Amino acid sequence: MVTDEERYLFDLLGWLVVPDAIDAEWLAALNAIMDERVAGTDPNASAFLMGQYGGEIIGWGAPFLNLIDNPRITPYLEEFVNPQVRLDHETAMVMRPGATSLMKTLSSATLHAASAPFDASQYFQFRDGRMWNGLTVVVYYLCDVNPGDGGLACVAGSHKSNYPLPASMESALDGELPSWITPISAPAGTAVIFTEALAHGTLPWRAGHERRSLIYKYSPHSVAWSWRYYEPDKFEGLTARQRALLEPPNSRIPSWRGTA
Repeated sequence: MVTDEERYLFDLLGWLVVPDAIDAEWLAALNAIMDERVAGTDPNASAFLMGQYGGEIIGWGAPFLNLIDNPRITPYLEEFVNPQVRLDHETAMVMRPGATSLMKTLSSATLHAASAPFDASQYFQFRDGRMWNGLTVVVYYLCDVNPGDGGLACVAGSHKSNYPLPASMESALDGELPSWITPISAPAGTAVIFTEALAHGTLPWRAGHERRSLIYKYSPHSVAWSWRYYEPDKFEGLTARQRALLEPPNSRIPSWRGTA
């Protein structure tokens, strides 16, 4: 159950830190599979993504598949996104020691946001006594992220901004960190939930160990950000609830609350 404090913090900040989102046994199983997957990557690549755009990571085994409807996270998705929600896409992020901001490898910006101008697939609204969000992110930390290590960083309250992120601020994660950016440090097993309307990015990775994060992104049942949809029949052992979460966007998805 989502507490009043958690509801307040998500509305205020645009993100929520959920401790112990995955237990030690589950964490070890995820990392064991990651070890195998990372071993086959380019050793010269300092930061890279694996997943939706090169084969879904939920197909890597039950530990990844069962994150679709993690009972530790489900109440927040129903509260912050929509009681009827679907998995939009997922990926794994790896940063090796010394890697620069991941966004820097993809574009010239290190921060990005969707609060303004309005994006029909990425938004934050408050109506009818509750929050409604478009694309919403669950980031699972598979390694410790200590203060000063780098990794995920966010701009508190920016999900409510009426102005677009100024181009002059897009590279704010380069160099000395300004006071208006918050690095999100937490131990392995933590999940961070945030709305994609929030200005956020990835700080250079300064720790001596590899950074590993799993990113599962959810949308309201009738909305999609990704142009690719899941094919549930590809995955063995799906529960009825997991199958509903993998449906393409539509207006008829029933509430999956309580469905096995």
